[in-house]
Amino acid sequence: MFSPTPGLLSRDTRSDWVRLRTLILLRWTAIVGQLAAITVADRYYDIQLPLGLCYLAVGASIIANLVSIFVFPENKRLSEVEAMMTLLFDLTQLSFLLYLTGGLANPFALLILAPVTISASALELRTTIFLGSLSILLVTLTAFVHVPLRLADGTILTVPVLFEFGFWLSIVIGILFLGLYSRRVATEIRSMSEALLATQMALAREQKLTDLGGVVAAAAHEFGTPLATITLVSSEMMDQLDKGSELYDDAKLIRDQADRCRDILRSMGRIGKDDLHLRTTPFEMLVREAAEPHQSRGKTLHFSFLAGIDGSDRQPLVTRRPEVIHGLRNLIQNAVDFARTSVWLDGEWTADTLTLRIIDDGEGFPSQVIGRIGDPFVRRRRSAQDLARRPEYEGMGLGLFIAKTLLERTGAELTFANASDPFLTPEERPERSGAIVEVVWPLNRLVPPSQSGLGQNAPFEI
Repeated sequence: MFSPTPGLLSRDTRSDWVRLRTLILLRWTAIVGQLAAITVADRYYDIQLPLGLCYLAVGASIIANLVSIFVFPENKRLSEVEAMMTLLFDLTQLSFLLYLTGGLANPFALLILAPVTISASALELRTTIFLGSLSILLVTLTAFVHVPLRLADGTILTVPVLFEFGFWLSIVIGILFLGLYSRRVATEIRSMSEALLATQMALAREQKLTDLGGVVAAAAHEFGTPLATITLVSSEMMDQLDKGSELYDDAKLIRDQADRCRDILRSMGRIGKDDLHLRTTPFEMLVREAAEPHQSRGKTLHFSFLAGIDGSDRQPLVTRRPEVIHGLRNLIQNAVDFARTSVWLDGEWTADTLTLRIIDDGEGFPSQVIGRIGDPFVRRRRSAQDLARRPEYEGMGLGLFIAKTLLERTGAELTFANASDPFLTPEERPERSGAIVEVVWPLNRLVPPSQSGLGQNAPFEI
C-alpha cells in the first residue's frame, strides 16, 4: 500500500503553523481593549481601581510585544514550547488583571477563553489540556481571591452569589466546550489536508509507475521477437545435438538465458524495485543532484564541502529524501536567477549538524521584504525588470515558501540574510555580495541509523 514519505506527513508540525506576528497582533488588540476598559471605568464610572498595578500588567504585555517585534523576524513561526509560553503569559496577565478588577464581577473575565481556544486549534493535546486546566484553576482562584470593585463613595460593587456561580460555571463550560469544538474542527481540517497531500503524492507516483510500465511494455514488445527467435533456434540445435555433449549444454544455456530475459521483462512490467543502494548518498552528491538542472544556465556554480572543527573528515551519507532535493533545488534556482555570474554552495558538517550555505553575487534580498521571506504570496504581475532577469520563470511567487516548508519539515532551520551593504557601489562590493541562505539540519535528521547490511531489495506494493 502507498505510504507517504517519512517525516513529511507523520511528524507533528502543528505548532509551526502559529506565527508570532499573529499572536502579537492579537495581543495589541487586547492591550487596546484593556487600556480602554480601565480608562472608562476610572474616568466615566468613577470606579476606584489600583491603577498603578493595572497599568503595570498592561505595560508587561506592551514590553513583551516590543521585545518580540525587535528580537524576532516577522515570519517567525513558534515551536510547541514557544507557543505554549506565549499563551501562558497572556493567560497569566489576564488573570492578574481580573484579580485587580473585581474577579468574576468583571464581565471581561470571559476573555480567558481566548488562549485555550488558540491552543486547541494549533497546539498539541497535552498543551491544550495544561492551559485549559490552568485557566479553570485561575478562574476559580479569582472568584474567591480578588480586589473588590469600589465606587467613588466607597461602596463595594458586588453581584449575587448565584449569579457569580453561574458566571464561573459558564466560563468553565466554555473552556471545555470551545476547546473540544476547536480541536475537533482543526483536527478534521488537518486530516483533510494530509489526505489531499497523500492523494497527490499517490497520483504522482502512480503516474511515474505508469510511465515506467509503458516503457517496459514497449521494451518487452521490441525484445519479444529476437528472444523468441533465440529460444526457437537454441531448441532446434538441442534437437540435433547429442545429449551430454558440450554444444548441447551451451545451446540449453542459451535457451534458459533467453527465457530468463523474458521473465525479467515481464516482472519489471508488474512491479518496481526499491534499490537500497540508492537510498543514501554523500552530502555533496545530494547537493550536486539538486543543483544539476541549473548548471547549464549561464552562471558558474562553485561547490565547497569541508568538515567543521569538530566534524569527521569522512563526509556523511545522507538519505535521498525527495523533499530535501526539491527544496534545495528551489533555493538554488532562486540564487541562479538573481546572480550576476556566480553562485557558491558551501557545505559543512560537524558531529551534530549539517550546514549548507547558498550565496550569490546579485543584489541580495530587498530590505523591505527580508523579514517576510518564506511567507506564501501569489505573484500578480511581473515587471519589465523581472522579465529581463528571469525570462523563463512562470511561477507564482511560492518557490521560497515551498522550499522553506519542505526543508523545515525535514528538521532544517533556514536563515535568510544579505552578504553586504546594499548601498555600496559595485566597485566596493566583495565577490560574494548577494543573498545568503543558510540551511542547518541536526545530523540525525538526514543521516540514517547505521545498519549491518543492506538486506534484500523489497518490491513496492501498489
